[in-house]
Amino acid sequence: MKDAADSRRRGTVRSPLVIGVDIGGTKVLAGVVSGTGDILDSVRASTPDRGQSPQVVEDAIHRVVRELMTRHHVQAVGIGAAGFVDAARATVLFAPHLSWRHEPLKERMTDRLGVPVVVENDANAAAWAEYRFGAGRGESDLVAVTLGTGIGGGIVRDGKVVRGRYGLAGEFGHMQVVPGGHRCECGNRGCWEQYSSGNALVREGRELIAANSPVAHVLARLTGNDPSKLTGPMVAHAAQQGDPAALELLVEVGHWLGVGLANLAAAFDPGTFVIGGGVSDTGELLLGSARESFRKTLTGRGHRPEARIERALLGSNAGLVGAADLAREAVRRPLRRRTV
Repeated sequence: MKDAADSRRRGTVRSPLVIGVDIGGTKVLAGVVSGTGDILDSVRASTPDRGQSPQVVEDAIHRVVRELMTRHHVQAVGIGAAGFVDAARATVLFAPHLSWRHEPLKERMTDRLGVPVVVENDANAAAWAEYRFGAGRGESDLVAVTLGTGIGGGIVRDGKVVRGRYGLAGEFGHMQVVPGGHRCECGNRGCWEQYSSGNALVREGRELIAANSPVAHVLARLTGNDPSKLTGPMVAHAAQQGDPAALELLVEVGHWLGVGLANLAAAFDPGTFVIGGGVSDTGELLLGSARESFRKTLTGRGHRPEARIERALLGSNAGLVGAADLAREAVRRPLRRRTV
């Protein structure tokens, strides 16, 4: 009996199984997630072309979730979407890689699946997963920054996801850090993600190759002297092998990462920054530079506590796990209210 009581206190007993869905540019991944954040089973499908109708994407979600529901009894589904999700976590206002525009995804998928559905921005979901099960465990105030093609982000304050009045908080990638700088896809110039992201890493590397810079001979060899073939993983691999040019590129991206984090520290004052996404796979090659720049840029440096800067632990599964756990929380809340 004591073991059972201990397990209940840890949240491992009577914790409903839920399904998390991560919708990316190339895949729809669904997984059954336990109360401890473990993925027990998963199914993957290709993401339809974004030019196709919203119905096609919803069909893909329905297909993978239904397959899992035939093997597991689940009580809710959480969907992490890359795009603007309203504060009610019901409607995808805009998804740049899909054809969703003011799409009532929660209503449609609830009707089709027959269980409660929560829709969440994928970066918010990843932040929640790191807070609950990853590098942010034990931290009440956390800011997560995801470095991928661009920059995504999420805020957890006092154990709650901060979504903002309209649900759009955490779009850190579009803070302006260089007035009049590189043009961003959002339409503005000098956005943070133009200087600290996978795209920034690749753009700078391609420029070195195109300029026939002698310091870029390794990157040139990797691409057969074709700058268009350079990818972020190529630069990361070359840096990990000690190539000076690739290391320089990572240090530069890390510098701008630190500048942006110092701005976020001034705004939110978190205890921990958790850095995820593909670029973070370079570990200390990136984060060492970021910490140095952060300390030099931080407002009131030397006279205030400094937030920790940690690498995310859950990798590419963070969005799925977080979406599932947020759906679990949504199911539990009504139960708690009825028992009070």
